[in-house]
Parts: sequence; C-alpha cells; structure tokens
Amino acid sequence: MGKIATTLNQSKADAERTFDSILTLILDCLKNDEQVKIAGFGTYKVAKRKARIGRNPRTGEQIQIAASQKVKFLPAKALKEMFNK
Repeated sequence: MGKIATTLNQSKADAERTFDSILTLILDCLKNDEQVKIAGFGTYKVAKRKARIGRNPRTGEQIQIAASQKVKFLPAKALKEMFNK
C-alpha cells in the first residue's frame, strides 16, 4: 500500500480503504456476472464450465467433475505489447 499511498498523496490507511473499495466494486460486478474492463490493463470476466466426465490418471477410473465458475483475465493490447516488445 506504500506506493499507492505515495502516488495518491494519502496515508497508508486511506490508500488501503481506497484499494479495498475498488476491489469490493470489482468483486461485486463479477458476482453479478458482469465484465470489468480497465482501460489499458484488461478485462476480468466470469467463465462457466459445464459438468463433465474426467479420468483419474492414477487408476483410469471415470469421475464426474462438477460444473464450476472461474474468473478469467484477458490482458489489453497495450499490456501485452508492454511485455512482448
């Protein structure tokens, strides 16, 4: 939080509250199945995986894998270019 506090010219406690507020907003959007786009950085979105049948690699036995959700991050073009010059 030190760098955020310095950049925003705030105390560390204020910077932490600011960061926590932003994080809460992002998480609330994701919980409501909304995409979160941050210009120049990327997009967070919820990806849903259907239930499927998998295989235990040790025994070869078929197992049922439950449906699930995960958060995906898609980097913006500018972010990709920054690391792949």
